[in-house]
Amino acid sequence: MALRLNQSGTYKWPVTVQIPIDGGKYEKTKFDAEFKRLTETRILEINELITKGKLVAVDLCKEVLVGWEGIEDDDGNEEKFSEANKKKLLNVPRVAQFISEAFYSSIEGAKRKN
Repeated sequence: MALRLNQSGTYKWPVTVQIPIDGGKYEKTKFDAEFKRLTETRILEINELITKGKLVAVDLCKEVLVGWEGIEDDDGNEEKFSEANKKKLLNVPRVAQFISEAFYSSIEGAKRKN
């Protein structure tokens, strides 16, 4: 397959989240995040801001998380993406960290075999 210079503006990537539950255990859940496709220039700017401590995981997620699939409400119904729901999601402890790790995993590419 040939490389296309004109990529879509977004792409979906799996995110695994571990939520603490009773008994000192974690519940592992997954959903698909829809990430905004950033330019290399913007990625480098973000990396520099993170290095300087001027940008944290929540800030990154506010910029790159533009949709999702697989997040449900308490009744098991699909929770629609909205800015208000994104704010609620990013307020759950450590969720922003898991999302930002998935984002970085997506832009690192497949590991090369020696």
